[in-house]
Amino acid sequence: MIFTHDTTRLALLATLSLSYAGVCLAPWLRARAKRRASAAARAALANNPAWLVAYASQTGNAEELATQTAQSLQLAGIPVRLCALAELTALDLQQAERALFLVSTYGEGDAPDNAAAFMGRLMTGELALPQLHYAVLALGDRSYDQFCGFGRALDAWLATQGAARLFQRIEVDRSASAAIEQWFQHLSHLAGTSDAPDWSGPAFGDWKLMQRQLLNPGSAGGAIYHVELAPVAGSLPDWQSGDLVQVAAPADPSQPREYSIASIPHDGSVHLLVRQHAHPDGSLGLASGFLTAQAQVGEVLQLRLRQHKRFRLEDNAQRPLILIGNGSGIAGLRGHLKSRVLAGQRRNWLIFGERNAAHDFHYREEIEQWHASGDLPRLDLAFSRDQAERTYVQDRLRGNADEITLWLQQGAAIYICGSLAGMAGGVDQALQEILGRPALDALAAEGRYRRDVY
Repeated sequence: MIFTHDTTRLALLATLSLSYAGVCLAPWLRARAKRRASAAARAALANNPAWLVAYASQTGNAEELATQTAQSLQLAGIPVRLCALAELTALDLQQAERALFLVSTYGEGDAPDNAAAFMGRLMTGELALPQLHYAVLALGDRSYDQFCGFGRALDAWLATQGAARLFQRIEVDRSASAAIEQWFQHLSHLAGTSDAPDWSGPAFGDWKLMQRQLLNPGSAGGAIYHVELAPVAGSLPDWQSGDLVQVAAPADPSQPREYSIASIPHDGSVHLLVRQHAHPDGSLGLASGFLTAQAQVGEVLQLRLRQHKRFRLEDNAQRPLILIGNGSGIAGLRGHLKSRVLAGQRRNWLIFGERNAAHDFHYREEIEQWHASGDLPRLDLAFSRDQAERTYVQDRLRGNADEITLWLQQGAAIYICGSLAGMAGGVDQALQEILGRPALDALAAEGRYRRDVY
């Protein structure tokens, strides 16, 4: 063994030893971080059971739609188990609270090959499913006499076992886009209110339309209105920022529409931000048309408040907040900002995107006032059509990656409100690039990555 008192050599040896230790230790640290993220995700899953998304597919269409369904739910922050129908057991169904079935029919009403085992094993007997709430997307071909035969049989069997429908079965004739679009519209509704389902909601009450104002005259997009409502009788009920309302349009009261509340009780009324939806034939959406055009100021309508615990501040009330949204999604974020300002919480960062600053900067005066007063110290805007190259909120995230990382190291929580298609996926991808998937999943498991997307 050779000993030396040469300090240069000793320093070099120490450096090499530390470097070697670092090389050996790095994989272990990465593995430990992944194990911790996985454990946190499992803990969250125990408190928030996964939705089942099950498919029975002969040619692959149902499986593809099931994959898109699962991805949409995941983008909304909902845990999902995606599997073939044949993989489900009786115990799976009895333990599940919500399940979506996307199934095709083979030939004259037969189950696809990969669903025959499920049919023979479970659908020939009884299985009590009183806790299960489900929906069925049935794919078929009307040229056959038994159109969507297996989907109809599955729906009937589930109902007979005591399961409750989330909404009526949707039947798709040879991949008809209108029926598939209807499925994803229902999915958007479910993604936004998964913690406050219809069957647990309070009763509808009489509310008066107090005020309505067009916020974006001249916009290249659809008209957006600020709407204020108050109960006809009694005091204003309590709610928290992040909660929702459901409005029952007179033309279709059985299918209420959800809107994020853009105010807090301190404001004295419920504020909504409603984008007017126009169909290709020029007719307006049932709820948005009623709220923005057909109902008169002073008219009474049916409304109820809905808790939306997945988007409330709750344990994040004392943390720094990063609020990200686009379009009418500013409604839910405005509610949080109002709550924060009232509580004196000033570590707030808003990243908001729309088309043009001149027409689509909703609540501009209020937001700029918060920014100037220090209640909103960080404000980043992405108006996609104000420059030659389109810029979106996810681009603002990438441009501020170091600052995002720093805020999260300081304990910040992320809240996202806006469109499920495009924005939510783009933001999730940008955050994954900045933080890595395990870290992002760990934030979600801790309740520090929350989404209200639709």
